[in-house]
Order: sequence, then C-alpha cells, then structure tokens
Amino acid sequence: MSESSSSISDSRCAAKQADWHWQFRNRVTTLEGLGEWLNLSVEEKRAINYVTDRLPMAITPHFLSLVDRDNPDCPLRRQVVPSLDEFRVGSHDLVDPCGEDKDMVVPGLVHRYPDRVVIFLTDICAMYCRFCTRRRLVGKSNHTLTIEELKPIYDYLKKNEQVRDVLISGGDSLLLPDEKLEEVLKNLRAIKHLEILRIGTRLPVSLPQRIDLSLCQMLKKYHPLYINIHFNHPVEISEETKIACQLLIDHGLPLGSQTVLLKGINDSPAIIMKLMHELLKIRVRPYYLYQCDLATGTEHFRTPISTGLRIMASLRGYTSGLACPTYVIDAPGGGGKVPINVDYVISRARKRTIFKNYQGKIFVYPERNGTELVMTGSTNHNGKNLNKR
Repeated sequence: MSESSSSISDSRCAAKQADWHWQFRNRVTTLEGLGEWLNLSVEEKRAINYVTDRLPMAITPHFLSLVDRDNPDCPLRRQVVPSLDEFRVGSHDLVDPCGEDKDMVVPGLVHRYPDRVVIFLTDICAMYCRFCTRRRLVGKSNHTLTIEELKPIYDYLKKNEQVRDVLISGGDSLLLPDEKLEEVLKNLRAIKHLEILRIGTRLPVSLPQRIDLSLCQMLKKYHPLYINIHFNHPVEISEETKIACQLLIDHGLPLGSQTVLLKGINDSPAIIMKLMHELLKIRVRPYYLYQCDLATGTEHFRTPISTGLRIMASLRGYTSGLACPTYVIDAPGGGGKVPINVDYVISRARKRTIFKNYQGKIFVYPERNGTELVMTGSTNHNGKNLNKR
C-alpha cells in the first residue's frame, strides 16, 4: 500500500470513530484537503478552485468515508464535489426557485401556506449539497438567528392564530448546541395554538454522530415533534446513520424522508426502490420525492418530469404503499408543493369510472348516482314488514 493510500485509509477509519465536534471541525473545505481523500479529476480540481464565490464546499469526514475515491461518477461524490457544470446558468434557472423571499413576512420566517410556516434558523450546514435550492442563502455568513432576531418571529406567530405547524429549517438547525435549540423549541411550545413542530435535517446522513443521547432526550420534551431527513441514495444509509435514526425513533420522534430526484445519481426505478426499502427497514417513512428545483447552476442535476412519473409507476403496485413517497414539484416562483401523479384513470362518466391498475389491466367502478334505489318496504329484525299496519 502506498503512503497516500495508507493516509486515506487512516482518515476513513478516524471518520468512523470521531465525535461530532471533531467531524464538524475537520470538514473538508479545500482542494488540498479533498485531495487527501479522493483521487480528483482535472475537471474537479478546476471546479473547486473556482467555487469560492458561489456555494462553498464543505464535506464531513463521515460522508467522505462513504465516497468512492477513484470514481468521479460515484453518486455520493457527485452530490458534494463541485463541478464545472455549476458555472453554466440555464435559461430557466432562478436565484430563488421556490419564491421564498417574497413570502418572508419577517426576516427568517416564511409564511406561504395558511396554517404553516418555515423558520430559517441558520444558514450553516454540515455539508453543502451541490444541488441546494437555497444556495443563495446557505454558507454565506455562517449566521444563526440571535435572540433579538427571533423575537419578531415569535411575535408574528403569537398574532397569527391560524398557524398551527412550524417547520424549523435552514441550513441545518440540529447543528445548534442543545441549549440554543431547546430555547427555540421552548418558545415555540409556549405559543398555545402551535400544534406541530417539525425539523428538517440532513445530519443523520452527513453527520450522524451529532444524534446523541443528550440531543434526543432534549427533543423528546417537545412532542409532537417530527423530523424529516434528506436521503438521496441507499449508500448514504451507513451503520452510523442507522444508529442515529434508531436513537431518534426510540425517543418517540417520527422520522420521514425527503429525496431529491437527481440525474445520474438516483434517477432509476431500481435505485429509488432500494432506497425506499432500506429506509423502511430503519423505520423511516418515505415522504416526498422532489423534482429538482430550478436553482441557478443546477440544470445538470435535473431530470424530465417523465422520469419521476416512470419511477413512481415502478413503485405503485410493485412494492408496499409504505414505500411510495409523494412525487412533488415545488412550483417555480412560489406556488407551493404540487403533487404529480401517474394517471390511472382512463375515463369518467356519470355512471362509472374506468381505470387501469399497475399492470395495465382495465377495471370499471360503478358510481352510486348511476343506480336507482328501489324500496319495496322495510323490515325489522324479526322480518316483519314495517310499512304494514
């Protein structure tokens, strides 16, 4: 084994054993640092040199330990290592693809749907995914909302009693120290009309060491609290990730998964089905399959919508309904999530609906309004005609 290979092997071993603070401090953020982990192509080296003024590069040792060091087409590698394709701006690319800025009612709080809001608690992630929809925000200032900045958010929520559901997002809010995150949860729980709290995170994948007993015991105090985790590929489900998810679930925290459909990474029925099955085995419920947003510089990640529909058709009927997420597009410019469904209905009429099943077989469902209700007299439980006197 060469000295370089030995160094990489030692790094990968250390990545499996280190605590989360070490993982975060030792994120790989430079070309030289990444070269210690991966055999980089010429194009990768060029892209990393140019990326500084765009979405920064940061990759945890844990995630790098899962990456194929010799294959530039490794599905995990392509998610986190900058590419020259990021510098090509497509004609349909948008800086704010989901139109969140126009629905930001106070700094850090987006209110789009009638009964739910999103708080951007921090712009820091443990790892920056190259397809990030919030690349205009994350990794720019390494800022977390202060007590003073959170106060207008709490005041807004207190005044708007139709809001019942709060999603805490970012960035990744689980990077906050336990006491800081608990202060936010405590303030939200003090608002009586808030029924549901949710946290969106990628840490069980990118930094599973963060999911420790102390964090889970704290989160448990604020039920009902749901956690949605961003998974894109079966290889991401490491032993450390399995342990992290088990710890969360054993503390009563329901887990869902959110997957982004990515060209050349997970855009095949076999990969998505494998991912959904592996998630269910660790008690994570598939929630959303997202069409990749129109974020600037992400055109090379986007698939046709027909690809997503083909994948959904390959799931429905061929595996458990539990393994079928909802395929959605976050409407460009800010219309919210729209489900995109495979059309099984062939025709509708007053008397019947004709449809096909997952095998393409045709069935007819008779509609009630196409029948006549004929009453010839009612009987009681003894069989006597109740209309006779």
